[in-house]
Amino acid sequence: MSLLRSARFPAIVLLAAAAVGLIVANSPAGPAVDDLMHTYVGIPGVFELSVEYWIKDGLLAVFFFVVAVELQFELTSGELNSARRAVQPAIAAAGGVLVPIVIFVALAWGTDSITGWPVPTATDIAFALGVLAVFGRGLPPALRIFLLALAILDDIVGIVFIAVLFTSGVDAGMLLAAAVGVVLFGILSRHLDTRARAPIAVALVVVAILTWAFVYLSGVHATIAGVALGLAMAQHPAMRARHALEPWVNGLILPLFAFSSALVVIPAVAPSQLQPAFWGIVIALPVGKIIGISLFGWISLQIGRDRSLPPTLPFADLVAAGALGGIGFTVSLLLAELAFAGERLLRDEAILGVLTGSLISLALAAVLVSWRARHYRRRAAAGEPQGELQG
Repeated sequence: MSLLRSARFPAIVLLAAAAVGLIVANSPAGPAVDDLMHTYVGIPGVFELSVEYWIKDGLLAVFFFVVAVELQFELTSGELNSARRAVQPAIAAAGGVLVPIVIFVALAWGTDSITGWPVPTATDIAFALGVLAVFGRGLPPALRIFLLALAILDDIVGIVFIAVLFTSGVDAGMLLAAAVGVVLFGILSRHLDTRARAPIAVALVVVAILTWAFVYLSGVHATIAGVALGLAMAQHPAMRARHALEPWVNGLILPLFAFSSALVVIPAVAPSQLQPAFWGIVIALPVGKIIGISLFGWISLQIGRDRSLPPTLPFADLVAAGALGGIGFTVSLLLAELAFAGERLLRDEAILGVLTGSLISLALAAVLVSWRARHYRRRAAAGEPQGELQG
């Protein structure tokens, strides 16, 4: 289990699962696996979903729960618990969202691909921190803190996009029932340390499942239930739940999602025939993230800085963080699925764009992070101090 809680191994598993999905989809077994993914499972006539949607709407809600718990901790007790600490990565995150959108829109304007503009805005926390752990030995803690805050804020943007852009025909009654479930979940979680711990834990599971079902039936994307429950849960039991769920999320849920999302047939067309849904994402993820995060990050570090002191993070570190930010993967794949839900060809090209753009960003990040890590190891050997984020 400790291996699945490490920063490196889950990233490798995630990448391998996506590769296997892509290989299987383009093999003779592809049609059979596709049929399996579209097999409906559940209570006939009551509540049925395809295997694909159980993964993307059901299991992925657990991932978003874990992300929301981490977000709650960072906002209340961690690195984002003050406006001063949050403003620098927030400005950088804004750049990392806006510049990729501008690049994508410029390439896709006037085509059917334009609806995919939210896709290149996300950063995959697990992948980015995994690459940082593999190649970043010797980097200052400030860079990891900056990247963690940046990725969490990126996830917030992705969650808002999912909630606002991909919700239609909302059933107010079901949404109200879900809201009641969230409130009840939060109240119950604050009594987990009493003698009735076991029955309360069972009640929490039941309320969480019902809340997820209500959100799904309301027309809002069901992963939002995981976000709401994670933010509502009392912090101490929430962190214990996160610790218990982390190996399952890293070892099962995210690999299953990566595998199912990567089940796309590579179009038998020349690169020039690929649509902006592909090229916009391939360019916007690595290029847009590097430009947006490094430029806006540099601007944010100038705010209120003592000019007689060096910046907290040198510009070269921000460029490395920008490359890491271009590893979109999990949330970008989900956004691609939602943005092109009714257009299979565009969806497949967008997913290929996410995989390709993320791999390009991963390669760039590996080079840049290794370069900066060597720089800091030389400084450490010479006895020079390393910076920390200002609080």
